[in-house]
Amino acid sequence: MHINITAQKIGENFETYNSSVTDYVNYLEKENEGKHPELQEQFFDQYNDRISPETVISEIDGNTRKLKKKDPKFYSIVVSPSVKELKHINNDPAFLRMYTRALMKDYAASFHRDRTVTVDDIKYYAKIEHERTYRGFEKKIKANEPYLKRIAKLNNDKAKVERGEIKGSAKKIQQEINKLTAEAPYKVEGKILTEGMKKEGMQTHIHIIVSRNDMSNTYSLSPNSQHKANTTILHGKEVKQGFNRDKFITATEKTFDKVLGYNRNFIEKYSNRKLYKKDPVKFFALVAGLPTKERELAIKLLHKFGVPTNQKGAAYRLVQKSGLKMPSIPTNKVQLAIKAFNKLKKGLDRAIQSGSIGI
Repeated sequence: MHINITAQKIGENFETYNSSVTDYVNYLEKENEGKHPELQEQFFDQYNDRISPETVISEIDGNTRKLKKKDPKFYSIVVSPSVKELKHINNDPAFLRMYTRALMKDYAASFHRDRTVTVDDIKYYAKIEHERTYRGFEKKIKANEPYLKRIAKLNNDKAKVERGEIKGSAKKIQQEINKLTAEAPYKVEGKILTEGMKKEGMQTHIHIIVSRNDMSNTYSLSPNSQHKANTTILHGKEVKQGFNRDKFITATEKTFDKVLGYNRNFIEKYSNRKLYKKDPVKFFALVAGLPTKERELAIKLLHKFGVPTNQKGAAYRLVQKSGLKMPSIPTNKVQLAIKAFNKLKKGLDRAIQSGSIGI
């Protein structure tokens, strides 16, 4: 499970936020273009399955009382179940709507306020998407860029040759284009991956638009608070504030497992990912102590994250530090797991810092 919480995108002047949620709603409607109404995914909230885009815009834009120009008017929560989790529920949108409604109860409970915050205090609208496209900053797109630039130049030269503007062989230029296409590191069905192409495999995820203000348009509820639980003095009175992201992420995993009957592996748990960052020796010791079947699955999941590095002897050093004897784990599997850990560290750190986790 991977969860991101971000504030609305800042406006063009880089000092204030856009006054409307319209652009974001229109963006979320892109998958419905050209589809029969019965096949379209609709916005939904805690109690309604079909909410029009116009209603979403009107309700979010009209719920900004007392917010300043420099305050975000809404937040975006993107919930991305893993392929393993999606397969468990057969990629069924009905189950994802059920999960979203349970998850938003966890969201409300993660606020630290003078009064209890419930899901009925949260004004939100969610929408399920089934596709993702590659973006320019992604590793695969960056790796393909040099090849695409050279191919673009060759195509330009070929066109000039065919028009008689320069001398050369169009056939030889095409052969060079074919060679570069074959050498490009990332392709789908023979085509070089480019920005905007659809990602393969299960990509179903949930977008949730959450108003900055509560349902009564009276209180501000910001999940971007730097405090988990803090008390400040405002107008001479003590005021509780804060949002506990760790509590929220942990709760969403437990909710998915409980509501949808999912058996979460050790490696899939957010708390254990954080443990790896804090104490990798203890983390690996716990992996080594798992029951055989769970341990084997854990190692397989770790190995999926990346290609092993060449840190010779890392497995043995970590095992020695842990003080454990592990004759039940084949040496090659231990090495693969440890090498995968090292490969993952940067990505894991970024995920943990952003309050999200994915597998």
